[in-house]
Parts: sequence; structure tokens; C-alpha cells
Amino acid sequence: MADKPVPKPGHFLPGGEGEQGPSDAAGASSSSAPLAAPTPRLGGEAPPPAPQLSGSRLDSRRTTLSGSRLGPPPAEARAAYREVFHPEPVLFVPKKRSKALVAMMVVAVLLLVGGVATFAVKVISSYDGFVANPLVTPGLQPSDSATTSRGPIAQGTPDADIVGKNGIYAAGRLAAVKCQEPAFRPTSKENVRSYYVALIACMDKAWEPIVAKAGFQFRSPNLIIFDDGDETACGVQHELALYCQDEHGGSATMPWQNIVEDYPKNKAEIRAEMAQSLGFVYGVHVQNLTGMADAADNLADTAANKNAQLEMQRRAALQAYCFGGVFFGAAKASFPLRGELLRQWNGLIQRRGDENTEDKVRDHGSSKSLAAWMNQGFTTTDPGSCNTFAAASAKVS
Repeated sequence: MADKPVPKPGHFLPGGEGEQGPSDAAGASSSSAPLAAPTPRLGGEAPPPAPQLSGSRLDSRRTTLSGSRLGPPPAEARAAYREVFHPEPVLFVPKKRSKALVAMMVVAVLLLVGGVATFAVKVISSYDGFVANPLVTPGLQPSDSATTSRGPIAQGTPDADIVGKNGIYAAGRLAAVKCQEPAFRPTSKENVRSYYVALIACMDKAWEPIVAKAGFQFRSPNLIIFDDGDETACGVQHELALYCQDEHGGSATMPWQNIVEDYPKNKAEIRAEMAQSLGFVYGVHVQNLTGMADAADNLADTAANKNAQLEMQRRAALQAYCFGGVFFGAAKASFPLRGELLRQWNGLIQRRGDENTEDKVRDHGSSKSLAAWMNQGFTTTDPGSCNTFAAASAKVS
């Protein structure tokens, strides 16, 4: 048996699907008796006949209710009704109180008010002492401390002292580390990334104890391998390995395309190039960790002239190269800087000098100065030997 259809919304409303036509109404009237009139009200007349149904709607002739639904009680019951529901009101007669009772009540009220006031004073006094007298005027201090509160909290360190007397110089030598050359050969972008990740991990292991001993917080640099023309933390990059301060606390941005392209042509040179470039960039990271990167920039920005500005930039760059030499000196027992790899290493130093660059800008140091500072770091493995900011101008040409 099929289920009856469920009425839709509006089924019983005028004009809905449940509205009956005239034929339906006729059928309904023949099958059922008309509605009987309601029971007459008590004590009143019978109400008019109920409205007739027209279809599913009420006829417009509707009745309304007036007064109470139940009419007034019969006349013979009114007296009893009034006695029960409307008795005679009871008159209010004020009573007289004795003067002694009134006096006692007044005294009690005064004692209660006085006790509450005393309690409030004690609580506020103790609260005042507990929160350092908060009810006094804010900002006022005793006269004996007014003069001392105006002085500076601490005296800043001059930029010249940050670069010339840094704690890293007295932290001692890097301990010997076992850092073999990463086995990843630069045949793809991912291999270049893996090479740098492995070498950075080894540099972190060597530098972290010294940076912490010097009193600075250590963090590993972020690594970015960029495509030529990419926007990096250091701006739009083309071929050069750079270090930049950013929201990561410092990023090493390294190229890969020319490395992969040139590797088959001269494998030893590219291997030396990758190691030496990362050593320099990591050296800048050490400067950043110790505050020397910012200080050197500030000193260059306030130099008396262009030549003085370039000299300050050379001091910073030569120190970064020296720090790179410090690491490879500490890892010389395991990192194979010998044979053809060492020859290519030294050849790169000669070609990196400012005099051999296309623009000839003297901002990184001559080949002679590069060789001197890198060899000094490599030999001593001591960051204290890399204080280029205290060196004579002839040493940082």
C-alpha cells in the first residue's frame, strides 16, 4: 500500500493544495452533520449561531467576545459571593511605641554604622599598604629617588668598540672538527642544496661553542638556493653568493645554475668555489651574530668620504674571508684542501681581488690582502687573528 503524500508547506493555508473547491465542500456537508451551537453562557442569552464554513475559510460574519467569558452570577447568589470575595476592609489602627524602645533602636543603629565605618577604615589602610598606597596621585615619587630615576638605564657600546673590541676575539681557537667535504656533486639544484646543507651543519658545529663562549646567542643561518633573477632576501639575485639579514635572523643566498653548468668543465675549481663561497657567507653570519655586521654598516654610513667608506667595507669583507679560513683550518684534517683542489682554491683567491673584477670597485680587498687574511685565519684557527678593524690601512688595501 502506497504511503499517503506528506502535506507540503502551506497545505492548510488559503489557496494552498489543501483548499477545497465547491465540489469538495458539498461532499463534506453530505457526509457529516453541521456543527452544533456552543452551550449557552450562564446567566445570559444564547449566543448567535456559529459562522458557517465557506470552503476552508471562515465566513466574514464573525462573533466577538465581550466582557467575561462567564456572565455575572445569579441574583440570589450575589450576597454570598460578595461576602466571600469582597469582605469588608479591615481598618488600620497605628500602634503607639514607648519612648524607651525608640531610643534603644536609635542607639543600635548608630552603633552598627560606627562599627562598619571602623572596619572599612582598617581594611582600606591594610589594602593601601599591600598595593603600595594606590590612593596617592599616580606618578609621584619620593624626593630622594626623583633625581636617580631620570638617568639612562645603561650606556650603549660604540660601533667602533663592537668591531674593534668584540668578545669573539678573546673566545679562543676553534676546536678541530671532522668535516669531510660533502659527497653531493653539483649535478642538479637539489644536489647543490644538499651540499650546502651538509657543510652548514658542520660549520654550525664548529662555530657554536665559540660564539656562545663570547657571550652571544647562536643560530644557524637560513639557506636559500635561488634561480637566476629570483627575488631573495638580498633582492633580485644573479650568480653571486650573498648573506642578508632578514626575518629568519640571516640568510645565505646561494646560486646553483652556473655551478651545475660549469662543473663538467672543471670539477676541482667548482668544488673549491662552492666551499670558499660558503665559507665567506658564513663568516658574514658570524659577524651578524656578534653585532659586527650592523656596527660596520653604521661606521661605513658615517664615513668622512667615499674612500673611508670603501675602506670600512673592505675591513668587513676581509674579516669574513678570514673567518672562513678559520673554519677550514679547524677542519683541515678531514676536508681535503690539497693537490689540485688546493691549487684551484688559491687561484680563486687571486681572481677574486678587486683589481680583477669588471667594475674595479675596491670594496672587498685586493688579491694580496685576501690571501694574507685567509691564510692567517687558516693557520691560526683563531677568530682573534681576524681583527681587520684594528689593522693598519695598508693591511686592508
